[in-house]
Amino acid sequence: MLLGIYWHYELIEMVNNFSRSTSFNRRALNVESPRFLSIASPSALNVLSPKPPGFASPRVHHRLGWVSRLFPVLILIGALISFFIVIGGGYMFVLPSLSQAFLGYSVSKFDESSDVCDIFDGSWVIDDSYPLYNASECPFAEQGFNCLGNGRKDKDYLKWRWKPKNCDIPRFNVQNVLEMLRDKRVVFVGDSMSRTQWESLICLLMTGVEDKKSVYEVNGNKITKRIRFLGVRFSSFNFTIEFFRSVFLVQHGWMPRHAPKRVRSTLKLDKLDDISNEWINADVLIFNTGQWWVPGKLFETGCYFQVENSVKLGMSIPTAFRTALGTWASWVENMIDANRTLVFFRTFEPSHWSEKSRRFCNVTQNPLSETEGRDQSIFSETIFEVIKNMTVPITLLHVTSMSALRRDAHVGRWSDNPTVPDCSHWCLPGVPDVWNEIFLSYLLAAYELPAVYKE
Repeated sequence: MLLGIYWHYELIEMVNNFSRSTSFNRRALNVESPRFLSIASPSALNVLSPKPPGFASPRVHHRLGWVSRLFPVLILIGALISFFIVIGGGYMFVLPSLSQAFLGYSVSKFDESSDVCDIFDGSWVIDDSYPLYNASECPFAEQGFNCLGNGRKDKDYLKWRWKPKNCDIPRFNVQNVLEMLRDKRVVFVGDSMSRTQWESLICLLMTGVEDKKSVYEVNGNKITKRIRFLGVRFSSFNFTIEFFRSVFLVQHGWMPRHAPKRVRSTLKLDKLDDISNEWINADVLIFNTGQWWVPGKLFETGCYFQVENSVKLGMSIPTAFRTALGTWASWVENMIDANRTLVFFRTFEPSHWSEKSRRFCNVTQNPLSETEGRDQSIFSETIFEVIKNMTVPITLLHVTSMSALRRDAHVGRWSDNPTVPDCSHWCLPGVPDVWNEIFLSYLLAAYELPAVYKE
């Protein structure tokens, strides 16, 4: 764009030179100017070269005068057209690219031929500066996710950093983030994967707090799987990081009257969770859902779908998921003040069970070299589809592909109950820390605060 502006001023200068000319002499052509010679073509110089006296007829002189008057006008018109094309092209290419790359608003669309960085397109690389905290020293990392503390011997899974192809995830400064969050309210809403990310963020930020006792759960609760609300307050900075357990995002209710016997409960797809009013006044909202949208958690437990007063026995899970996300999107657009609240949605996190029965869990020592098809998810695709049609800006954390490679990072048999394998949840420290690094990079950009990039 700067090059276009440069040519614009050069052409304007040419117009002024022509306007001041009264004859096609050496001074008018400014042939002593190297800059002019670099612009004017040899053919143009030949056409405008002065002729010996008596060589041209009056008609020729008339034509030359007409050309001399018309030529600057044509140059001016061409300069203006070029200028607006350059400005328009710069706006269409540069500004949307910056907003997608740094603010992450809406669904980021990146051209494969573009130099714009897609932060979610990359690979896992060894980095000895990881892990970023010790789970055994963080009281908010539940014991079931502390794989190292539960007997895991190999530590390789702790040393992997996500490296995008064309850029780096900024290594955040903890003190900067703590100040950024001062007087704010950060709310996670979703299933146990959301709770894991919530725990990870608290542990990351506690590394920058001197008085660990100044960080506490607001109700004195211990971190458990079933509790619906957990809130940790950083009293020195006057902010809270909260978690609301809402595994479907929509209401889960008892069996309606006159429903078939196999129906024990329903998901009311047209009504958001009844605790949703608690989410409204947050400064930052991070949603996720997907792990419970499977037959084993729905149909096999007698849970079916409901819209208004009608039970939809034949409705498929993908259709129901799309309907539920539509309800969520309408709620966000009607209830959330986009001038105050930044809204994020994290996509589906693939599990790595070795069979559909979820009985065998093979945790590897290193990340996979191929995603084995786990980078594709109907849930993630549906999230893309819904968000791209929303009017409220949503930052999409598309972690599906990057997480698909981390078979090595699951809890496996290193939980607080080793008899039950786990290839769904993640060890802490681990993959959720990287989700939070990306989340914080977007947050720093949104609040226009500096980040430190790792060399």
